[in-house]
Amino acid sequence: MQFCLCKLRTHQWCFLFFNVLLFHCLLFGADFIEEYLLQPTPGVYADGTVVGVREKARKLDLSNAKENVSQAYPIANSDACKTSDLFLLTLVFSSPDNITQRDAVRRTWANQTLIQGFPVQILFIIGSTQTSAAQEALVSESERYGDVVQGHATADSSLHGPTEKTVLAIRWVITFCPLARFVLLTKESVFVNLPAIVGYLLGLHRHPEDFYLGRVIQRDSPDRDPNSPGYLPPSLYPSKYLPEYCEGAAYILSQDVVRKVYVASAEVRAPVPADVFVGLCAKKAGVAPTHSARFSGGKHIRYNACCYHYMFSSAGMGSHELDRVWTDLRQRDRKCSLLQTYYGLVACKTLTYLDKLSFFNSQEGN
Repeated sequence: MQFCLCKLRTHQWCFLFFNVLLFHCLLFGADFIEEYLLQPTPGVYADGTVVGVREKARKLDLSNAKENVSQAYPIANSDACKTSDLFLLTLVFSSPDNITQRDAVRRTWANQTLIQGFPVQILFIIGSTQTSAAQEALVSESERYGDVVQGHATADSSLHGPTEKTVLAIRWVITFCPLARFVLLTKESVFVNLPAIVGYLLGLHRHPEDFYLGRVIQRDSPDRDPNSPGYLPPSLYPSKYLPEYCEGAAYILSQDVVRKVYVASAEVRAPVPADVFVGLCAKKAGVAPTHSARFSGGKHIRYNACCYHYMFSSAGMGSHELDRVWTDLRQRDRKCSLLQTYYGLVACKTLTYLDKLSFFNSQEGN
């Protein structure tokens, strides 16, 4: 039985077109709606609190803090930002004992210092170690690679865990790297496409101020369970929904937003995850996040070379997969055409959705 498109009748063409359209809506519909229809409105600066935060951020000067960093930063790495015209600083949050993953990041996507002629820098942000032996190993790693910054939570801090580490990271940027134009915050388990990100940032048609870019989470409900460690009582946060924020796997701040978030952090004490905390601080500073579907958020994207050439990030990447993906991308070091990028996105999105469906099916089976 032979199938010939030219012999199809009108209703058959309509049926075929409808199915193709439906397929594309399922794959790209959510991204399209988020990208173009659900963008948050810009912040309003008439509020006195917002104006105050922005004015304090403009005048903020932490240069004196360089002399007294031993308590907060056991490994300060104060000379890491030697390049005065640093375009993009990437801070990778990492666990102290996970050197295998850090090494994988170093030899893959982080093995770049210049992209399109613009300098980039990648540093690992690491918290406190549990033993003296672990601390000695971390110091040795820092001396070998020169890309480690260790932040230590102070006893009088009301913030803990990832939130405290995020505040320490942005404080370090303001103190030791105040001239970096953009700051990317990400995690050790994320693949980051630095060339695509730099290309996007270079193509911006506006001055990079109030720039807060990532996969935006909207209408997320606060944790109202009194038995949960992340319980957010209505007395502390009465709103029905949390403010828009960029999912914490990877997001970008301009230097002025780093300063504004840091100033606002002194007034935000809600027990929320680090990425929500940054969103709360950004709102208090009158900064609205910008959504990009090229960030995967916390989702792992199935590998396809042209898809990964286009995407900004993919989460859930172990050391072996990072090596495999990077080796293949280097071997295919070429630009993908528009058609190849389209087919690549269709392929990786389809496989990612199938993975998600198989995961839910396995959960139901258990």
